[in-house]
Amino acid sequence: MRTTALSTLILIFAAIAVLMMSAYTVDETEQIVITRFGKLIGEPVTDAGLHFRVPFVDQVNAFPKNLQEWDGEKGEIPTSNKTYILVDTFARWRVVDPVLFFQTCRDMRGALIRIGDIIDPAVKNAIASYDLIEAVRNSDRLVSIDDPIFGETGDGAKINKTIKIGRGGITRQIMTNAKEKLKSFGIDLVDVKLKRLNYRDDVRSSVYDRMIAERTQIVEKFRSEGRGEAQKIRGKMEKELKKIESEAYRKAQILKGQADAEVTRIYADAYGKDPNFYSFIKSLEVYEEALNKESTLVLSTDSEFLKYLKNRQ
Repeated sequence: MRTTALSTLILIFAAIAVLMMSAYTVDETEQIVITRFGKLIGEPVTDAGLHFRVPFVDQVNAFPKNLQEWDGEKGEIPTSNKTYILVDTFARWRVVDPVLFFQTCRDMRGALIRIGDIIDPAVKNAIASYDLIEAVRNSDRLVSIDDPIFGETGDGAKINKTIKIGRGGITRQIMTNAKEKLKSFGIDLVDVKLKRLNYRDDVRSSVYDRMIAERTQIVEKFRSEGRGEAQKIRGKMEKELKKIESEAYRKAQILKGQADAEVTRIYADAYGKDPNFYSFIKSLEVYEEALNKESTLVLSTDSEFLKYLKNRQ
């Protein structure tokens, strides 16, 4: 009996072990492809939950159902006007046919390699088919052309450049070309975008120097215009100041003349009432100005100048 009980326990544990090894769980973000000795078995498992397989024989291959990221390497591409630029691209994709995906890509690493092999040439063909401005802009709005991308003048003028397709059209063209090819790998390409455009390192420094020179020229133009405007305002101010001063001087002279005339009139009226008093006052003023304690005069006794001194008693 002991041997029978032990055998039963062994069988039970073995059954539990086999059951545990045959069970697997599927996450909501996963889809499963079962292979047996490298060959596909049955349909893909896309329902989340607990599932079973033949232990030791069946292999569980899990692939994500949610969006995945592809980040391309920055590459040098010539535009149609022979401007070499560095283009950095990224994309979003997902596995829509796990069976086809397993047959063609085997795993995620293989998928990323194939996505790069398809998107990179599509980007190069699209960029090389248009001028640089097409990859930069989306509309025909007016822009300053003091930039190496848009023009040569550097004078701050504005022009309207005709955009045939624009950046959005280029990305849609890349998307269309790559999406159709990736379907054969069980991959759905959701979106492609140009992350960054830039000049090559050997061109970038010269472009920056040119941009700095152009903007310095614009700054000097603004400064020159500012100095001219300042001189104009200063000249106008000085002209107004001279005008005000001249008008004030004219009015002051008029008032002074009128005051002097009024003083003369008052003096004349006052002195006209008593000429002798006027003569006396004027003589005293002359005495005060002409004579001091050191003065010496030799005059005759009938001098008119000393008549008031002779008659002081």
